[in-house]
Amino acid sequence: MEFINLKAQYEQQKSEIDNAIQDVLHSSQFIMGKAVEELESHLSSYVGAKNAIACSSGTDALILALMALDIKNGDEVITSPFSFIASVEAIMLLGAKPIFVDIDEKTYNLDSTKLENAITKHTKAIIPVAIFGQMADMQAINAIALKHNIPVIEDAAQSFGATQRYNDKILKSCNASMFATTSFFPSKPLGCYGDGGAVFTNDEKFAQKIRYLLNHGQTKRYEHSFIGLNARLDALQAAILNVKIKYLDSEIAKRQEIARIYDENLRNVIIPFIQKGNVSAYAQYSIRTKNRAQLIEKLTKAHIPYAVHYPIALHLQEVVRKVYGYKKGDFPISEVVCDEILSLPFSPFLSAKEQDQVIKAVNG
Repeated sequence: MEFINLKAQYEQQKSEIDNAIQDVLHSSQFIMGKAVEELESHLSSYVGAKNAIACSSGTDALILALMALDIKNGDEVITSPFSFIASVEAIMLLGAKPIFVDIDEKTYNLDSTKLENAITKHTKAIIPVAIFGQMADMQAINAIALKHNIPVIEDAAQSFGATQRYNDKILKSCNASMFATTSFFPSKPLGCYGDGGAVFTNDEKFAQKIRYLLNHGQTKRYEHSFIGLNARLDALQAAILNVKIKYLDSEIAKRQEIARIYDENLRNVIIPFIQKGNVSAYAQYSIRTKNRAQLIEKLTKAHIPYAVHYPIALHLQEVVRKVYGYKKGDFPISEVVCDEILSLPFSPFLSAKEQDQVIKAVNG
């Protein structure tokens, strides 16, 4: 059993993906070019954002968005302590300080009711992370940010394809704030066969600046107005994504079905909570248990793969703690979730037999 069955997905889409790769090889346009332009058009259309800028990874997408805002030493950027290191890494690489707001105990996303207390005169951006595929409370976060004139960067690395309903309006992940970023790491809801990412914005000026920044700050050939990055997406990855995006909605629908079966059958664990009106992209299916070591032992004996997303809260990571002095107890909800979280095998290609084996092992 695979934790995420990427092989089955490839086999289903093999002929289209192989042809797309061959087209790039025959074109000899390996960096940027037609395939990347097509992908940006598909991404923009899919989420409804005016600009989708493809880049080399989800981490670089965050860095580019922060660079576009001129985030620098002495600035503060608010984010969640329960996530992968990339959000904090991007902030710290630019010399800014990560300011954490603890998470909601049900959704595991940044708790918008605690956000305003973390804002200071040094706050220059807010990065809410859409954890496990569910968008954060973007309406509340954006309202607070607007009140204080602070830009929001939606970190949608795990939620591409997710939606959120407010009244009669549907918000799509990657088009719910001033900026959004996503990742196309292979295990993501929309994944390539290497690293890849994108930045989304409706602001034309910032979009153009990001395009300069990801290509060495180059405004014209061999003319450089900014210190930038080599953060271009290669054409082979773009070609693969151009095929896979056509199947994304059907795969997300399948994720809902598989999640529902887990929800209805798992016992004695805390299952994912999806806020009413939200559709999660289910980048992972993560449960909580106070006896994680015991459950891991049961899964191991049954030869069932698992993962822990994430075992250490970001404020307790050595690289953060030794610089800023955060300590255990600062963000207690995140710390409890880190001790109890466990991700089960999950993908649109998890078979009914495999899922039944997982359920029996968890419940046994």
